[in-house]
Amino acid sequence: MKTKTTIISLLTASILAAGLFLLVIKQIPETKEVINTDSTVIAICPAKVPVEEKPLICTPPPVPHPAQAEAQTQKKTKAQVEVLSIVEDAAPIIAEEEIVCCEALVTTSSSDYYDQEINRNEYNQLAENKFRKVKNEPLSTFSIDVDAASYGTIRRYINEGQNPPADAVRVEELINYFSYSYEQPVGKDPVKITTEIGPCPWNKENQLVRIGLKAKEIPSENLPASNLVFLVDVSGSMYGPDRLGLVKSSLKLLINNLREEDRVAIVVYAGEAGVVLPSTSGSNKQKIREALDELTAGGSTAGGAGIQLAYDIARKNYIREGNNRVILCTDGDFNVGVSSSEGLERLVEKERKSGVFLTVLGYGMGNYKDNKIQVLAEKGNGNHAYIDNIQEANKTLVHEFGGTMYAVAKDVKLQIVFNPKQVQEYRLVGYESRLLNNKDFNDDTKDAGEMGAGHTVTAFYEIKPNNAPRTMQFAEPELLTIRLRYKAPNSDVSQLIETKLKANNSNKLSPDFYFASAVAMFGQLLRNSEYKGTGSYNQVISLAQSGLVNDRQGYKREFIRLVETINGLTAATH
Repeated sequence: MKTKTTIISLLTASILAAGLFLLVIKQIPETKEVINTDSTVIAICPAKVPVEEKPLICTPPPVPHPAQAEAQTQKKTKAQVEVLSIVEDAAPIIAEEEIVCCEALVTTSSSDYYDQEINRNEYNQLAENKFRKVKNEPLSTFSIDVDAASYGTIRRYINEGQNPPADAVRVEELINYFSYSYEQPVGKDPVKITTEIGPCPWNKENQLVRIGLKAKEIPSENLPASNLVFLVDVSGSMYGPDRLGLVKSSLKLLINNLREEDRVAIVVYAGEAGVVLPSTSGSNKQKIREALDELTAGGSTAGGAGIQLAYDIARKNYIREGNNRVILCTDGDFNVGVSSSEGLERLVEKERKSGVFLTVLGYGMGNYKDNKIQVLAEKGNGNHAYIDNIQEANKTLVHEFGGTMYAVAKDVKLQIVFNPKQVQEYRLVGYESRLLNNKDFNDDTKDAGEMGAGHTVTAFYEIKPNNAPRTMQFAEPELLTIRLRYKAPNSDVSQLIETKLKANNSNKLSPDFYFASAVAMFGQLLRNSEYKGTGSYNQVISLAQSGLVNDRQGYKREFIRLVETINGLTAATH
């Protein structure tokens, strides 16, 4: 009897295993490298997998956009019914935890797999700026931010039918994705300040102050010689056409802009770092392209070692009075050697003193470590863009080549001094990760953002005037004073620029004001901000349409289409 029971148990287990195997083979994507960041394929439950392997296939699925929830629930229910049917026929005593694990496997179809990966993206938490009383805190100090990575990130989420995570939405990066028609600087200063004030579109009782900065433009042919090091992440997590494949295509666009006096080296890292191409003249474009074409992805990610080697190569080929820069292409998933945010911060803080700047280009979705990439860009005298398609690569590396690649001012800080007779309260819109202590403004050892040639930077303050009722009429003309500090790229001593904003009783506002305020409203809606007021996606579209000027590349029209898409997704859930 015991032998018979054993045989029945073995047959039951075999039937169950065969049934589950067929379902898993049917549902799991065929591409090995997508399933696991290493060279092996792992498709078993977390309890059976070593912790360090971190197979993507068993990660808990995220909450999908409400518009997709019903369809995914139906698909999940159908798959569960198929599994439970096999389980009931073959082995009714299967443990509950095994069924749960199988559920995670069989619901992973090729279409759902991308959604599951989204759960592994990481973003720093942002505590939204609140209103400050002028009588208690008349000063507001922050570093400028020319990064635009957040815009590319939220665009990808929306185009995939997903609501972006709130912490992926950095409002200032959405605003600064676009260029505005600010006046060019004149004289010795490489930056000029522009101001404007008008009604706050999401709260009619308040006013909105726009502060715009414009960096001097330099024609491409007049840019100093460049010493560039392409630092490419070729670890397993970078496998795929939208990762390493897109990196190659992106850098080839940049190669087309190189001159004979420019030089490029290529460093790669996976389990370890190495030099693929020593520093080579920009005139030898074919040799550089061939070196890129040979890159393949696989292995773990020793990002810290790669960064150190890239800086070493950049210093070895340093060009005095030139543009010395490391261009890092990665998904940010550092997991070997120096890999923590704190360790990476210390590494780039030390290296930025060498005069070598940093550009970080982010790729991929599903295992994207935005939090680590932000640390590198902010602490390494750098900028950060997210490349979700070849059009974005063309914008960043071709149309905005000078701004992305050549700094005209570094450690740029702003300090706003509010007049308590005019302003009761103020709130800085965005820049949560760029706030500085007031004493840091005059401290030249404190790091801040850089501005590239032709860059524009915009900041909004929502203010509550001291008058009651709140109108555009002010008792005294001066509302606030704007102070700006910057350093020349090769200097350690800052220079001061100062200007004042006076009340403007005119109702005429620029198209740029309308468009930029529309983008600010959009960001607050995506974050579900407590300060979004009466704002709506329809209002964003209307405001943006009022600011459709100087849009030769179509970026502003694309923004309107993006708002229409999220508006439609939201409407479908109500």
